[in-house]
Amino acid sequence: MCKIYDMWPEIAREYYEKKQSKMNIKNVDHIVFVGMGGSGAIGDVFAAILSKTKIHVSVVKGYHLPSSVNSNTLVVTTSVSGNTVETLTVLDYARKTKNKIIAFSSGGKMERYCIKYDLEHRMVPFIHSQRASFAAFLYSMLNILDAIIPLTKSDILESIHQLEVMRNVIRSSNLNKNPAIDLANWITGIPVIYYPWGLHAAAIRFKNSLQENAKIHVIVEDVVESSHNGIVAWEKHSKAKPILLQGTDDYVKTKERWKILKKYFNLNEIEYKEANSISGNILSKIICFIYFLDYVSIYRAFLSKIDPSPVNSIEFIKKQL
Repeated sequence: MCKIYDMWPEIAREYYEKKQSKMNIKNVDHIVFVGMGGSGAIGDVFAAILSKTKIHVSVVKGYHLPSSVNSNTLVVTTSVSGNTVETLTVLDYARKTKNKIIAFSSGGKMERYCIKYDLEHRMVPFIHSQRASFAAFLYSMLNILDAIIPLTKSDILESIHQLEVMRNVIRSSNLNKNPAIDLANWITGIPVIYYPWGLHAAAIRFKNSLQENAKIHVIVEDVVESSHNGIVAWEKHSKAKPILLQGTDDYVKTKERWKILKKYFNLNEIEYKEANSISGNILSKIICFIYFLDYVSIYRAFLSKIDPSPVNSIEFIKKQL
């Protein structure tokens, strides 16, 4: 797993620069990204990238398409394995609806379904595991869906460069002054991940990665929403440990909320850790944060003497479906 993660910058560059036919996208004002787990996290990243455009974005992690889909809707289904039951179900619904469709998978039932019904499908390789394949899928989709991406080529190449810079600090061969190892060492009990709206994709991915790699329970909280409910739980002693995911250019009111939350923790002697995004465009910030936090989850597994790769519980669920 570490070998693959150490190669993320090269994987990202290869699949972004790979010669692939672009999808011809016209008259689209609504995009639905469909996927579960790591594939769903890709939808979260695209939702963040497209958040300041006029395109309405829905992220579906389940069985149902939004009722608002129409001929101006693009449905993007992603399944690394190609066999995700929920995503295949939505793909079947989408085929029977008047909307545009493109599917991404490493093959499997999704590829066969698209061939049968003459739907647009793009093959992306499975690399080690669903979560380790993240960079290949994300940058392939950035390449193929170029027409709807509000980023320049230089923005995307900059994100890959920032991955290279990040890799030099957190890679598995760097055992000294590695901030990902430092944070992993600190994580005990149940992490409570606080995040601002713009970093939703990184926070949810961090939760998923800690659960899959380190096999631990995790809580995620929007820092603003939690101020109206979740904060009360800290009035009782807990083994939970707060981690604050902060953006370098968070909204001014969000920055104010961070200050208040940290003041509350300090006054009540609640130990917390902070992690900050890099500066740069939205893609650079999110992908580098995901890269860093994925490594934290892997190192947490190693420190607990756990092999991060197997996900036996997920396999159990899939066999029952």
